[in-house]
Amino acid sequence: MTKPLLEIRNLRVETLVNPRQSSAQAIEILKGLNLTLNAGEVMGLIGESGAGKSTLGLAAMGYARRGLHLSAGEVWLAGVELRSASAEVLRQFRGRKVSYVAQSAAAAFNPAHRLLGQILEVTHIHRQLDTTRAAQRAIALFKRMGLPHPDTFGTRYPHEVSGGQLQRAMTAMALAGNPDLIVFDEPTTALDVTTQIEVMAMIREVITDDNTAALYITHDLGVVAQIADRIKVLRDGEEVEEQATAELLANPGQAYTRALLNVRGIATEGSADASSCSLTASHINAAYGDTDVLFNVNIQVRRGSSLAIVGESGSGKSTLARTIMGLLAPKSGQITFNNSPLSSALAGRTAEQRKLLQLIYQQPDTALNPRQIIGEIIGRSAQVFAGLSKAACGDRVLELLELVDLPVSLAARYPNQLSGGQKQRVCIARALAAEPELIICDEVTSALDPLVADGIIELLLRLQRQFGVSYIFITHDMAMVRMIADDVVVMQDGIVVEHGPKNIIFETPASEYTRLLLSSTPEMRTDWLDELLVQRKSASETRSRVH
Repeated sequence: MTKPLLEIRNLRVETLVNPRQSSAQAIEILKGLNLTLNAGEVMGLIGESGAGKSTLGLAAMGYARRGLHLSAGEVWLAGVELRSASAEVLRQFRGRKVSYVAQSAAAAFNPAHRLLGQILEVTHIHRQLDTTRAAQRAIALFKRMGLPHPDTFGTRYPHEVSGGQLQRAMTAMALAGNPDLIVFDEPTTALDVTTQIEVMAMIREVITDDNTAALYITHDLGVVAQIADRIKVLRDGEEVEEQATAELLANPGQAYTRALLNVRGIATEGSADASSCSLTASHINAAYGDTDVLFNVNIQVRRGSSLAIVGESGSGKSTLARTIMGLLAPKSGQITFNNSPLSSALAGRTAEQRKLLQLIYQQPDTALNPRQIIGEIIGRSAQVFAGLSKAACGDRVLELLELVDLPVSLAARYPNQLSGGQKQRVCIARALAAEPELIICDEVTSALDPLVADGIIELLLRLQRQFGVSYIFITHDMAMVRMIADDVVVMQDGIVVEHGPKNIIFETPASEYTRLLLSSTPEMRTDWLDELLVQRKSASETRSRVH
């Protein structure tokens, strides 16, 4: 009988609370988990934020995040027990036998080095290929990932590509060493829906062609249905259940799994004032250096409403957000907020304008200061924008943590001690500390599992109903748009291709590009991706015959 590629036995992972104090107590993050994975097999790991999914994925590499340690159990990979292995053995395994695709590509790349050099690093460390052949392999991977100008893409720095492109580059980096096992930690989180299809198809192709095994960590059940052979459900560091994918989707055995599968959309209760605009951006043209990015963009946000801006990675969504916030001065155009013109530069705006217009960033890993505890991060915003005293700030921090469904004990922790979803909620709490009138939400639920994401959306909509807060939601998640949007703007290559009320955009889209986006949202059935790829291949062949 063939031995499993990966076998985890009774694994326990612990962290210490207040480790510098004599009263320090150990808290278990993983509580005796078991996992078996064969070559060429994909296991999906799902569960709420903080369930232990990423901790388990990293443990498969014999690694624990700072502040954690593998306290008991065994991790066997390719016949070697990694928990007791030497540093040299682990160095030889990582990148060659097992690789990792992180949730936040922006935090994973060194901003001072070009992409190609970082992607080739694994082949240099393990002396797998000479420089020429390694570069050729990297270019081939760029092509498979659908990256633009693959022959020269690697000459760029991380900040010169979009978030979705950077995530695909990180996937290419993980594949560069031809590993036996890949740990995918939310690999499509930052991708637009059309690119997500391509990446999912590519991941399946690589796994099949190379007989590569994978742990696929995600909160997107539509995605895991297309990728995984089996699904393990985690909650609070323990296994809830594990089944073959089709069986689990059809007949979940536990109530918690049924709750994950049955998350429903949240109906908006439109309180928008159609006669009044909170923000207007008119004829915006913007560029990075000599590269034009936005072309004559016009948007309006009605007071108390939610505007969703959708489009593929690189379409200009986040650039528009940066322009509205004054972080990128437009080449031309005018932005008006509450009937007053906004300076094109943040420094030229009044303190009141900066207070009332807030941004929640896409990548919490790069938005939170790793040297400050959570209480300081949120408290600083309350102090600067609300003018609260130190004591009042402390009380306000606790209120905000409870408001975003985080335990108040997190106020004393550092960002690296939180899960991805928890960090994103801290970013939301920090923005709310300013009591803004308009919040730009740049992929605010992309790092969250469905249950927590619904809770965040409910929170934001409740604030909108209570206080008339306006939102700009930048997202590639069309299901989320159905939940939260009053109006929708569709962008492609820096141009607005369609805009209007949500119902019209979804029911009678005028643009072929909009129809493509709407058809690309994964469904929770295992044959969805196969059907879609067949349909698109047929449509492409038909267009070729016509032309």
